[in-house]
Amino acid sequence: MLVNFPLIEYLTIIGVFSIGAISPGPDFAMVLRQSIMQGRKSAIFTSLGIASAILIHGAYTILGLGIIISQSLFLFTMIKYAGVAYLLFLGISALLAPAPKQLNEPRKATQSLSVIKSFSIGFLTNLLNPKAMLFFVSLFTIIVSVDTLNIHKAFYVISMSVILFIWFLLVSLFFTTKKVRNGFYKIGKWFNRITGLTLIFLAIRMALVSTK
Repeated sequence: MLVNFPLIEYLTIIGVFSIGAISPGPDFAMVLRQSIMQGRKSAIFTSLGIASAILIHGAYTILGLGIIISQSLFLFTMIKYAGVAYLLFLGISALLAPAPKQLNEPRKATQSLSVIKSFSIGFLTNLLNPKAMLFFVSLFTIIVSVDTLNIHKAFYVISMSVILFIWFLLVSLFFTTKKVRNGFYKIGKWFNRITGLTLIFLAIRMALVSTK
C-alpha cells in the first residue's frame, strides 16, 4: 500500500476533513447530550457510532454511489427528510425529558441495551445527515485524483473514522468530568430545553440543505 502512496493528497484531505470534524453540528450536540444525560460510557459508544457511519459514507463515495445519490433528487430528498425526522424526534424527546441528574451505575442486565442504543444514536445521527454525504462527495471529487488507488482511498476513509472517533472521545471525556457535569446539573431542565431546541434548529437547517 505504501508504494506510490499520494502523501500530499492524503494530508490535504485529512486536514480539510479534520477542520470539518470539529465544527459544531448534530454529531457534537448528540455527544454533548449523551455525556451529560447518560454518562461517559454512553457518550463514548455514541462517538463510536458516529465514527462508524463515516465508514459507510466513505464506502459508497469510493464506489461512486455518492455522486448518484447527490444527483438524484428523489434519493437525496428521502435521505434528507429521514435525517430531519430523526433529529426532530430527538429534539422533542429532549424537551420532554426530565432534568439531568447524577446517574447511578446501570444494572448489568441493561448494560448491553444501553451500549447498542448509544451506538445506534450516534450512527444514525451521522448516517442520515445529508451534509455529511455532500461533504464526503465534495472532498473526494475536488481533492482525490481519479488515478488514486481504491486501497489508498479506503485508507483515507479509515483514517477519517479514527480521527473523528478520537475527537469525540476527547469531547466525551471532557464533558463527563465531574466538575463539568455538575455545572450542567445546576441549570436543570434548561439543559434539555437548550439541547432540544438546538436539535430542532439543526433539523430545520438540514431540511434546507440542497445539492446545489
